[in-house]
Amino acid sequence: MALRRLAIVGSVSTPTSRLASPNPHVISTRRPISDFLRRHHFSASTDESASKVASINPEDHRGFQKWHNGGGLFHKSACIAATAVIEISAVVHPEAVIGANTHISSGTIVGPSVTIGQSTKLGYNVALSNCALGDCCVVHNGVCIGQDGFGFFVDDLGGMVKKPQILKALIGHNVEIGANTCIDRGSWRDTVIGDHAKIDNLVQIGHNVVIGKYSMLCGQVGIAGSVTIGDYVTLGGRVAVRDHVSIASKVRLAANSCVTKDINVPGDYGGFPAVPVHEWRRQIAALRRTLK
Repeated sequence: MALRRLAIVGSVSTPTSRLASPNPHVISTRRPISDFLRRHHFSASTDESASKVASINPEDHRGFQKWHNGGGLFHKSACIAATAVIEISAVVHPEAVIGANTHISSGTIVGPSVTIGQSTKLGYNVALSNCALGDCCVVHNGVCIGQDGFGFFVDDLGGMVKKPQILKALIGHNVEIGANTCIDRGSWRDTVIGDHAKIDNLVQIGHNVVIGKYSMLCGQVGIAGSVTIGDYVTLGGRVAVRDHVSIASKVRLAANSCVTKDINVPGDYGGFPAVPVHEWRRQIAALRRTLK
């Protein structure tokens, strides 16, 4: 059996120690969390990278083996901590990086070159591609991260042309993502979800969206492409945000609101289009008086 080229992602508390492994086929070296996370100021490890394994064609299915802890499949070029759990029918593709104590549930697919930090839990039937996840994240069942965004234009001949979608989706530390949520990868900038963000079920986050830290997105929120959202923002259920708008930090939006232009002042907003909440309430009261 071919030698397994695996690397243990070391604990932050032991930055220079060499970790022992009971498995003689596991190379006990260290591997940092993705450079993508460090580039966006997530508090990623700065330890020295392990030696990069030889490039392997993702289409080569001959290099898959059974993982000792859970029975899932992994490619021999992946770097997986010995303490990671990969359940049966889960698949880890070439050159993926899986951190210590990560749990990958059945039916989940970790695509080529995907990076997952330490102590992250992936639910059933999660699909990851073109993305990096930080430490201590929770990704619930059916989540899709890193697929192409919805970008098309009509050319001079009337044909429909797809815009290139070539960048990443970067998820920070301590992020929780609800079931069946979709986060598209970037086209002209990376899609970024900040540290400690909490995202409910059935949320759509388009390509190039940047969401700040400690933000909360409730169920069925839809965010169009290239939106920028600050820190500590709360979006109520079924809030819609049109493309290319910016929302300042510490903004709260009432359920069923629609953001059609930039919001630059912190505070509470609501309505369609969204306006300061006091103005929205006056609009509702005036409408009720008119209807009477």
